[in-house]
Amino acid sequence: MALSKVEKDDYEVRGEYKHINVRTKTSIMEDGVEISFKYHRKVLTPDMDVSGESAEIQALASALWTNEVKKAYEDSKKED
Repeated sequence: MALSKVEKDDYEVRGEYKHINVRTKTSIMEDGVEISFKYHRKVLTPDMDVSGESAEIQALASALWTNEVKKAYEDSKKED
């Protein structure tokens, strides 16, 4: 009986400021068969540090969050 933990990210990009909605599925596998799973959700915004995220999410953030997007997001927070 070999147990392992497998994580997989799904994501979508939403809104004017390119927020990245991440859903991570964590599966517990026994001999290659999923016996349990859970989901965790989070929203990443252009002002966040994504260095702890997967390489795929980091690359996505780098491509989407241009300096213009980051500035527009910061300006929108000042309006509140």
